[in-house]
Amino acid sequence: MHTLPPLSLYIHIPWCVRKCPYCDFNSHAVKEEIPEAAYVDTVLNDLRGERAAAQGRSISTIFIGGGTPSLFTPEAIDRILTGADQIIPFQNNIEITMEANPGTFEQARFEGFKHAGVNRLSVGVQSFNTNHLKALGRIHSSTEARTAISAAKDMGFDRLNIDLMHGLPDQSTEQALLDLETALSLQPDHLSWYQLTIEPNTEFHARPPIVPEDEQLWDIQQAGQAYLAQHGFTQYEVSAYAKQPASRAQHNLNYWQFGDYIGIGAGAHGKITYPQQDKIVRRWKQRSPKAYLNAITPLGGEHEIAHEDRPFEFMMNALRLIDGVDEGLYSSHALQPIETIKAQLNQLRQQGLLDKQRLQTTHKGQLFLNDVLESFLV
Repeated sequence: MHTLPPLSLYIHIPWCVRKCPYCDFNSHAVKEEIPEAAYVDTVLNDLRGERAAAQGRSISTIFIGGGTPSLFTPEAIDRILTGADQIIPFQNNIEITMEANPGTFEQARFEGFKHAGVNRLSVGVQSFNTNHLKALGRIHSSTEARTAISAAKDMGFDRLNIDLMHGLPDQSTEQALLDLETALSLQPDHLSWYQLTIEPNTEFHARPPIVPEDEQLWDIQQAGQAYLAQHGFTQYEVSAYAKQPASRAQHNLNYWQFGDYIGIGAGAHGKITYPQQDKIVRRWKQRSPKAYLNAITPLGGEHEIAHEDRPFEFMMNALRLIDGVDEGLYSSHALQPIETIKAQLNQLRQQGLLDKQRLQTTHKGQLFLNDVLESFLV
């Protein structure tokens, strides 16, 4: 008898002030007034259509992403959260994270988000260096970022993540470390520190900037990890660092542990497990905000994860975690006995790439993570 995994909710708000040249998310620069009220109605109707997917579960975490969700008024966020709780109840200790852009920070607005139920902020800073902010097309200044984070802390957002990038155009190791030093001086309890990647269908892909060579990227990565460790931040995932275990992003942990999540909003993705039918289904919503608002059904499409694809899908998430996961989680969340992948596990363990007891990469395995994952491809 399989138990259902935890259930999270992802809410996508697709509008932003300006599309960043590296961004491949479903985000759309605001050209006219945002149809906020209509979008809230549509998002709540979308969730009503997903009620059966909950299969009796309550929601354990929520992430409001974008785009720039902080463009919405606190009243709209309050309507979404109040309405969602009535459709699929929230757990008492629910984590509700909202992405915020320092360029849209207003004190009263963010106090309103807190009053609406948001209890964790994820602030998209990317860099505190003026030249790098300009190269990334960000609309905020370094000063605005510091001011926004300090104000958020003062108003009681104790759980606060700062998003930073490294491997930026012409970035030196010293500049990358200075970004980390500035971030830590603002006392976040969590840091997301990830390498800039050039994604298809972005401005950077069409006109690639000059980024550091692989050797330089390696130096930045090693120096940054050492710096964060020295300052009490534990790396628990490829690009996530927490001040203490309670600071870890519970919503993202559910993704990485192959939990379930409902996605509502334009272009939002979800994944739902149906143990009794031995099915795991990914579904996504209409991508264009206009199509999403006007569609008879918000559903863009769905795809059942084939049995032979489940090992790779599970490992692609779980092995991002530095501590990995217990073997028992594989059978409960991938709906397959661990024996299905014993041959691959034994081979990887003999090569010193996987821990002997857990589904966890060794230090060597982390360095060759792509090779480890490839062994689970069909």
